[in-house]
Order: sequence, then structure tokens, then C-alpha cells
Amino acid sequence: MKKTTTSVTKQYRLKRDVAPLCFMLNSHHNKRSPLLYFDEETGINKPLRYARNQKTPFEEEQDGNAIMEPIVFEDGFLTVDRTNQVLQHFLSLHPGNGMIYEQIDDAKDAAEELEIEELILDAQILARDLDIAMLETVGRVLLGGGADKLSTAELKRDILVFSRNYPEDFIDILNDPALQVADDVVKFFSANLLGLRNNGRDVYFNLAKNKSKMLTVPYGEDANDIVGSYLQTDEGVETYKLLKNMLKKNK
Repeated sequence: MKKTTTSVTKQYRLKRDVAPLCFMLNSHHNKRSPLLYFDEETGINKPLRYARNQKTPFEEEQDGNAIMEPIVFEDGFLTVDRTNQVLQHFLSLHPGNGMIYEQIDDAKDAAEELEIEELILDAQILARDLDIAMLETVGRVLLGGGADKLSTAELKRDILVFSRNYPEDFIDILNDPALQVADDVVKFFSANLLGLRNNGRDVYFNLAKNKSKMLTVPYGEDANDIVGSYLQTDEGVETYKLLKNMLKKNK
């Protein structure tokens, strides 16, 4: 027995943060606005054209009585009834499918939302279970030297809020092997072992016998990140050890 396919009404949405009240999709091929579908089997680009009274979206397979009509997204959405199979087929072949618009898939949307919610939950649990030492370390990386001025409750609150708003970034920070280095860099600046000059463009040592320049911060980059990267290089590892020892002596 031949298996039949059940036709269903489908919904589509524009892939934009702010959808216009009315958006008209290109519905036929012309020189000014090409609309072609590449047929993998034949290796030929086929012109597309939507006509409600035709059985195919391929212009070359349509008769001479094609009745054109616009394809309009209202408030960012378009509903195509199950009886309009030619438009559903046309939208599946349109080059804008997946770029300009997408078909709404409730199951897929639910799965993506579930993944996001689980990620947020994982980040919140990790943030809640941080011991005080790691809490302070993460706080200094996220909040800079100002973290040392916060109470434990304030620090926990701020980190929980960050983990909820930026769960992926928070988890990446915890898994970053350079986390301790980043924390130490904040401490070096807070302890005044390092300082910034020239509007934050240059990092200088501020040691009793060393006031030289360590490095220049590239435009648009963060000084802490650049110093952390330098201290993990072969050239900077000895400097890192020196600053760590100086930090211990200052305690």
C-alpha cells in the first residue's frame, strides 16, 4: 500500500530581532532580483516563481496562465494553509529559507529553549556551590579589584546574577585553566605591583628596583587579558613567578 503524506498548515517567521510590520518576500525570478534554485541532480539553476494557480514553483514547468500574488509577512509571521502546497514547496526551495525566514518548528524551539534553561541551571548550581576562595577568585576576574570591597553575600549575589545572565561565559570561565592567572593579574594591579600609564595604554612595573615598562596594550584590548597572556608565555613565566613572590611578601 502506498504511504500518503498528510498536508499540514505551516507557519514561518522572519529571522530578525525587530521584524517590520509588513515584509514582502521576492516571489519570482527576474534580472534585477534573481531567484534561482540549484538542482543537484541536473546541475542546472532553475528560475522560481510563485503562482497560486500552478502546481509547481518552477517557472519553466508552469503554463502561460500564471496568476502572481505577493507573499507578505505581517508582524514578522506568515501562515500558509495546508491547501496551498505550491507556496509551501516554493518557500522550502527559496534561497532566503534559513536566512531571511524559517519555518516554525515547535518541537525544535522547545528543545532549544530546554537546552538554554538547563545551561542556566548548571551555571547557577556551579555558582551556588563555589567555596569562598573560588568565589573570590571568580569575583576578581569578573568584577576586577572592586570584588575585594564586597561582602560575601554581595559577591555571591553578583556572581549568581552573572551566571544566570551569561551561563555559557560563566561555565567557560570556571573551566579555563588560565583562571588562576587572571585572578593573580587582578591582584598584581590591586597590590600596586603593576600600574597603567598613558591612558591605560602601557603597563609598567611598580617594584622597588624596577619601574620599567612591561608591555603596551593593543588598541581595544583589555589590559588584564594582555598581561595574563604575556605571563603565560616562555618570556613572561619568570616575571609571573617574581610577581607572585612579591605578592606573598606584601601580605
